[in-house]
Amino acid sequence: MKTYDAHHIRNVALLGHGSAGKTTLAEAMLFESKEISRRGTVEEHTTVSDYHEIEHERSSSVFGTVMFAEWRDYKINIIDTPGYVDYVGEVIGALRVVDTGIMVLSSPNGVEVGTETIWKYTKQFQTPVICVVNKVDHEHSNFWRTVDQAKDRFGREATVVQYPLTEGTGFNTIIDVLKMTAYVFSSDGGTPTKTDIPDTEKERAAQLHNELIEIIAENDEDLMDHYLDKGELTEDEMRKGLTHSLIKREIVPVFCTSAKNNMGAGRLMTFIDVVIPAPVEMPPVKTLSGVELPADPHGKTCAFVFKSTSEPNVGEMSFFRVYSGTVKHGMDVVNEQTGVTERLGQLYVVNGHKRHDVESLEAGDIGAVVKLKNTHVNNTLHEKGMNLVLPPIEFPHPRVRTSVVSNRKGEEDKLGVALHHLHEEDPTIIIEHSVELNQVILHAQGEMHLQTAKHRLVNRYKLDVDFQPARVPYRETIRKSVDGSYRHKKQTGGAGQFAEVHMRVEPYHEGMPDPTGLTIRGTEITDLPWGGKLVFLNCIVGGVIEARFLPAIMKGVMEKMTEGPVTGSYVRDVRVSVYDGKMHAVDSNEAAFKTAGRMAFKEAFINADPQLLEPMYTVTVLMPEDQVGDVMSDLPLRRAEIVGVDADGHYQILTCRMPLVELDRYATVLRSLTAGRANFDAEFAEYVPVASQIAAKLHQDYLAHAKDED
Repeated sequence: MKTYDAHHIRNVALLGHGSAGKTTLAEAMLFESKEISRRGTVEEHTTVSDYHEIEHERSSSVFGTVMFAEWRDYKINIIDTPGYVDYVGEVIGALRVVDTGIMVLSSPNGVEVGTETIWKYTKQFQTPVICVVNKVDHEHSNFWRTVDQAKDRFGREATVVQYPLTEGTGFNTIIDVLKMTAYVFSSDGGTPTKTDIPDTEKERAAQLHNELIEIIAENDEDLMDHYLDKGELTEDEMRKGLTHSLIKREIVPVFCTSAKNNMGAGRLMTFIDVVIPAPVEMPPVKTLSGVELPADPHGKTCAFVFKSTSEPNVGEMSFFRVYSGTVKHGMDVVNEQTGVTERLGQLYVVNGHKRHDVESLEAGDIGAVVKLKNTHVNNTLHEKGMNLVLPPIEFPHPRVRTSVVSNRKGEEDKLGVALHHLHEEDPTIIIEHSVELNQVILHAQGEMHLQTAKHRLVNRYKLDVDFQPARVPYRETIRKSVDGSYRHKKQTGGAGQFAEVHMRVEPYHEGMPDPTGLTIRGTEITDLPWGGKLVFLNCIVGGVIEARFLPAIMKGVMEKMTEGPVTGSYVRDVRVSVYDGKMHAVDSNEAAFKTAGRMAFKEAFINADPQLLEPMYTVTVLMPEDQVGDVMSDLPLRRAEIVGVDADGHYQILTCRMPLVELDRYATVLRSLTAGRANFDAEFAEYVPVASQIAAKLHQDYLAHAKDED
């Protein structure tokens, strides 16, 4: 395969809601370019994309698939992305490295929720977008309704370039208002016959042609002058104007296809070659320090890793885009994040699971390399003697979590390795080994995301695992001041143990006054790893306890704070004042005072009106306006407090505060309530008191569990 320069490379991502036909369109593009000799189908599990077992089972994309097509002296790099929000990490990774998004819309279904969600990400990345209205051959196709919805959702920038002459089961002709030509397809699709636009369509085609010219010209003063002078633009002027407008997101050209029947893919690819921006035409990427990296093959070599996979018999494969310079086989590069020098083995361009060897890849191109042991997603690779860091991909926060349990003893290490691999390949999966909860917790984007993770653990790594509810990291504190004491006395055949400790335990808050009736001789403030503070005061008078034993008392207090008496949760925000006690000249030691400190704290804490706290999250729900009522009426059932509702274009943004225990199930609830049309983000806010009846039940459950363990 020949090496392409940045003028002859195009990088696109196929975007859109699930089942819009992205994978089928990719198949038609590969077939038209002769990368494949036969078009596969999603139903028969024979497509180049969607080649994983779980994608065959679901008949939908789960992973982003990298492909390429050579078309008329251009190389088109294609990333086919999943359409469901649970796999949004694959979409974000693709948008990070492509130059144009192809938003595939289903003509029967119009603009769907997945499309609307992805559109917001294209705005975030400022990615140029073209729309393809697919399935115009479907019996329920409604092209013009879909166009109206696109204009409504994306703005007046959505501009028709093609439309079907007749849609539905008899579809075979596309009217192209850019070329002012009709393309007539045979029943087998493929290369169409060019003909004049039928007389019945000339008026509408001319009107759309003028609308296209006007939106191109209105954003370019020179083109507007030419248009006003001549009343028309040449084909070359329109091409340049389209490219310029695309880069600035001032136009969203709309095409139509029947990917299933291979009608329209070739014309779309020609438009990609000729009109959409090449890497050299896009604004150069900037490093974190603000250095611009033009797509120059002779510049300093710099590449960015945006995706990682692990395939049987292949191993780890890292996908990267070359932003500057030329990447060559056998080249040594430095991983800026790890400082490790990696030698690049064989370089590849890929079509699904098929790899093609290449010797080099120039700036603007996308490729892959295997067996980079210390390189991961979001790493920058560059030649030696440089200091370049490209901005990382910012993945969304997880929205659901579950505990992962191995059903076979002795496989804990194997499970840990498998979970690490899942995170490496999909950074939106977060693995937490919680000492506090004594659980391995998997954080993901939604229920489908969790199911995919479990499928891979069971089928790929051959593990027998269950997903169980993740425990909630409650916190315990107190509401009143109590004095407590404990005498530890233990006599054995030799030296015994003796320690007596008197302490006052109080709820702590910033700025509180000193304890009444006590003299402070020393203060130690500890910021607890789990949040909150422990303030430990030495109020000993007359040396009844030597200063050397105070650290042991504090250690005993800290030990008990890791297992509070209400639910066994961490304790926070308390002040402990040690003010009296006794010791023995022979039998007192650190171990004795640690025990006495722990038990005195426990006794006082139980009598100090303990209070259970739960984590509260700020939740932001994005939904269509007609869904607000259903969402709001459900929130009180989840103990959620509504903060406010704001408008965002065609959407409403509802902000509320919700306990974590309710949030764990909210992704499924919201999907059911809104038919998948709403989405949400959540961020930890603070710990708040738990309702007394809930706290009482949790306390009883804790006592019963402790009794069972005994």
